[in-house]
Amino acid sequence: MGNSKKKNSTSFLAQGSILAIASLLSRVIGLIYRMPLTAIIGDTGNDYYGSAYTIYNILLIISSYSLPLAVSKLVSANISQGRKSNVYRVLKCALIFAFVSGTAAALILYFGAEFITTTLLRTPMCIFALKTLVPVLVIVAVLGVMRGFFQGLGTMMPSAVSQILEQIANAIVSVWAAYMLFSYGTKIGELLGDSENYGAAYGAAGGTIGTGVGALVALLFATFVLVVYLRVFKKSMRKERGNNSDSYGEIFRLLIVTIIPVLLSTTIYQCNTFIDQAVYKNLAVYQGYTTEEYGVWNGIYTGKYQVLINVPIAIASSLAASSVPALTAAYANKKKGEAKRQIALATRFIMVVAFPCTVGMGVLASPILQMLFKDSSELSAQMLRVGAVAILFFSLSTLTNGLLQGMNRMKEPIKNALIALILHLFVLVGLMLGLDLNIFAVIIANAFFGFTMCILNARSIRRYSGYRQEVRKTFLVPAIASVGMGVVVWLVYELFLYLIRNNMIATIFAILAGVCVYAVLLLLLKGLNEQEILRFPKGRALVSLAKKLHLLR
Repeated sequence: MGNSKKKNSTSFLAQGSILAIASLLSRVIGLIYRMPLTAIIGDTGNDYYGSAYTIYNILLIISSYSLPLAVSKLVSANISQGRKSNVYRVLKCALIFAFVSGTAAALILYFGAEFITTTLLRTPMCIFALKTLVPVLVIVAVLGVMRGFFQGLGTMMPSAVSQILEQIANAIVSVWAAYMLFSYGTKIGELLGDSENYGAAYGAAGGTIGTGVGALVALLFATFVLVVYLRVFKKSMRKERGNNSDSYGEIFRLLIVTIIPVLLSTTIYQCNTFIDQAVYKNLAVYQGYTTEEYGVWNGIYTGKYQVLINVPIAIASSLAASSVPALTAAYANKKKGEAKRQIALATRFIMVVAFPCTVGMGVLASPILQMLFKDSSELSAQMLRVGAVAILFFSLSTLTNGLLQGMNRMKEPIKNALIALILHLFVLVGLMLGLDLNIFAVIIANAFFGFTMCILNARSIRRYSGYRQEVRKTFLVPAIASVGMGVVVWLVYELFLYLIRNNMIATIFAILAGVCVYAVLLLLLKGLNEQEILRFPKGRALVSLAKKLHLLR
């Protein structure tokens, strides 16, 4: 029995790690291609690109984001009950649903683009980037179903590989198309007397074309894997005795019932970015700021700040997605002890990663921006220093959202997100009108939203699972180790910068020193024991190394 529990926890963490590593690689690729993209389109182009993405993401959430999680839950529940024919029906119904909802979202985006960009976001020039994203809504909706299907079966590999292929294709095409269209837009702008804005707007549209090509590549790969897998799956399906399948009408009802709570919570949770931009830009106009001023600030926020903090947050999103099928199965089989162990393991894993990322990003804000974007401005660095704490809050709140959904407490994230959204709006408006903090008001309010979600979700998890969060090893030890790491990182950076006068080399050495120091402090403070390390990818190798260095007994 003990071995079975350990195996389940290890499998859960291993599958989560596969998706986390893939998401991290995808984010890193995304970060790499944003460097030449930003160099081509500038902060103004990043404002158009980011504004288009904000609108696209809202419709993507409504049409697709809830689907993978819903499909994953239904597939996982049916597989655990041995109902393979029902799993196949779920897949077919979900694909139909995805196509219809994706097409509806695409039509709304196409016909509503002008009103949204001009009236709501006060950024009319982002319409070119926005309209190129219209067909992508259908592609991503169908792709989401396939990823959710494989996640429900307990394998993250197809999702992981498709994510990486998607980002590679996206990176190559985005930079190439942005370069070509930037030149074209500049020529059009010269004829119309506004070459800078038209160049940036067309360049941003080139960047969004890459998104569509990347999604199409991922869809083709996922379709190939699905077709190969279904040949084997259908054979095992025919061996089932009796017809224990639900009707198509019942499956559509189940899909919708499962999707709606996930949809509402995810929409509210992600909608804050769109609302922040709309409120920020309209209040900036009211306060007398020019379009160029608030546009450039928002370009730095979406094109540099958000891109950087989203890299570590991707790990939490992946672990949250992988935790849902495992928790759903544990609760379906009334294994509350196993569910609590998985909650504890996921939370510990996230905090071990999020704390050093938060501190490191804050300490090395300016060096990182100089290294990646050649941006030495104090404004950009200050934005990253102030907002680095959002990494911690959004990592934990994203994970706890997934945990609550896995526990079938679908209404809790909705209620919590709605409360957090309203409270954070008061903070945003108060900071802009009361203290005139402009873009910093958005950064602080956004972090406050994540913090509020953490508190409310933790309370909900404790109420419905009986799980009480252990504090010392999960929070205090990673925090103390991260502070120690931060001091060393700053000293190493300053020392190497003084000796060799090269920001890139100094930053790289500071990051490497930080990783080593954090790992040593974490083990010396007994933040992780041998059994916990063994559950990590390459756990045996890590334990062996730690013992050789006398960091583990």
